[in-house]
Amino acid sequence: MPLCVKNKIFKMKKTVLITGATSGIGKATAQILAKNNYKVVLCGRRKDRLEELQKELSAFTEVHSLEFDVRNKEEVLEKIGALPNDFSTIDVLINNAGNAHGLDPIQNGNLDDWDAMIDINVKGLLYVSKAIIPQMVERQSGHIINIGSTAAKEVYPNGNVYCGSKHAVDAITAGMRIDLNPFGIRVGGIHPGMVATEFSEVRFKGDVERAANVYKGFDPLQAEDIADIIHFVVSRPYHVNIADLVVMSTAQASSTIVKKNI
Repeated sequence: MPLCVKNKIFKMKKTVLITGATSGIGKATAQILAKNNYKVVLCGRRKDRLEELQKELSAFTEVHSLEFDVRNKEEVLEKIGALPNDFSTIDVLINNAGNAHGLDPIQNGNLDDWDAMIDINVKGLLYVSKAIIPQMVERQSGHIINIGSTAAKEVYPNGNVYCGSKHAVDAITAGMRIDLNPFGIRVGGIHPGMVATEFSEVRFKGDVERAANVYKGFDPLQAEDIADIIHFVVSRPYHVNIADLVVMSTAQASSTIVKKNI
C-alpha cells in the first residue's frame, strides 16, 4: 500500500522472484519489472549471466541474485530460505525456468532428455513454488505466474514428453488456483507459442542452423512481447486475476500451422 510522508505518496515496491532469469523470457521480464518499481530476485544456473544482469538492473532498482538449478530441491529450498530480509517477502513468483530436449518420436526418445524436461519443467516448478507458497499463505496475498506453452494445450508430432510436461504445468496451475483460492492468492498461466529465444538451440542441442530455421519466414514472438504481457498481468488491480492466457504470433495458428513466406 502507498506510504505517505509529508504530503508525498511513495508506492511500496513489490518483490518479484523470477526463475530462468538469465536469458529469453525470464531476462526480458526482469528488465521490464526492474524499470517498473519492482525489486527483483534473479534465479538461474549461469553465474556470469546473473552477475551481468544484476549489474545492469541495479541502475533501476534493488536486485539480488540466486545461483541454483531448479532440479536440486535441497539447493532451491536452502537458497530461497536464506534470502536477505530486504528480499525475503516474495509478492510475485514467476516460474519461468523450462526447457525442451530433442524432437524425436516416442520410440526413439532419449531417457536423459525425458528426465531433463520433467525435472525442470514440472519438478523444478514445484520445488520453487513449495519454497515460496507458505509465506504467501501466511500473508494471504501473493501472485504466481507459471509460464507454460501452447504445448500445454495441444500435442504435436514428436512433442510427446515435452507436451506432457507442459500439460502437467497447466494442470498444476489450475490446481494451485483452486487450492490457494481461500488465501486470496492469484495464480495464472501464460502460454506462449513460438518465441525467438535460445529455446530451439537447446532443443536441438546446439545446432544453431537448425534452430534458426524454426523462425525463418515469419515474425515470431520476441521475449519482450511475453515480458510486456507478464507486466500487464501482474499490474492489474488485485481483484483481477488473469487465470489463463495463450499468446501466439499473428503467423501462428497452432503448434503445427504457421504461415511462412519462404
